[in-house]
Amino acid sequence: MPSIHDCKCVLVVGATSGIGRALALSILALPTKPTVIVSGRRQERLYSLAQQHAGENRLKTLNMDVNADPASLKVTVKDIVGQYPNIDAIIFSAGIQHQFDFTKPDSVDLDSQSSLQYICAPSSPSYCNTELSSELNTNYTSIVSMITFFLPHLIQLGKQGRPTFIYTVTSSLAIVPGAWVPNYCATKAALHSLSLTLNAQLRDSNVHVVEIFPPLVESELHDHQGVADTLSRFWMPLDEFTKLTMERLENGDVQAPIGPSVRSSYEQFEEGKLDRVFQMYEGQKKQESRS
Repeated sequence: MPSIHDCKCVLVVGATSGIGRALALSILALPTKPTVIVSGRRQERLYSLAQQHAGENRLKTLNMDVNADPASLKVTVKDIVGQYPNIDAIIFSAGIQHQFDFTKPDSVDLDSQSSLQYICAPSSPSYCNTELSSELNTNYTSIVSMITFFLPHLIQLGKQGRPTFIYTVTSSLAIVPGAWVPNYCATKAALHSLSLTLNAQLRDSNVHVVEIFPPLVESELHDHQGVADTLSRFWMPLDEFTKLTMERLENGDVQAPIGPSVRSSYEQFEEGKLDRVFQMYEGQKKQESRS
């Protein structure tokens, strides 16, 4: 089974902090010595990463904001493939999370510009001008766009016998939602569903879709909510999460629920679902071929 050890050039989208940064540096340390492109919108953090690994020419940096409009993202992807024709894996780890209380509908940010500076691309501030739309775009819509733009390249490499990879980082909340972050859970559930269907559609293309289900993990994702101190009593340390996740990626697992609580939810609600998606897709193709 192909695994992360087969990758020659890995792009990590959202690698300036948290899960993305930790996975990028762990992949950089693999004995197979892949090139790792760390991307993010905070240039100062990209610069810091580059300085810390100045002696390692396999670490590259890329300033990219996933909340750019689709046309801009398409140009960015074309430029990446042009500069790194060996790119054979993309990890989508960028994400944001907001709390919404629908018992107080007036508090749900549907049209205000209050969080623009934090959540939107400076070049296109009208593209995602609310917390709700930004969360949807960052966690799902932009990923769909980037996958679509990268796939011609990945499929072509696959035809040449090179295994290629799409890694999606969803969440345990994609399986059992947390009512305090309803839109976040919906975006992750959407990405989970997309991961299942891409697995079926790309099964014979040598493009491997791998889904990572994190638990609550140590992260600055929660800092702007003001709940990091509370959640730190319960979250999985980032080092532990990274170690467990890398074990699954090195093993070549297609789905990677991380930690006991996530595995429990996965076994209860997800076990066998991917096989069922394959069966339904094959059945649909047979039906279409007969019509």
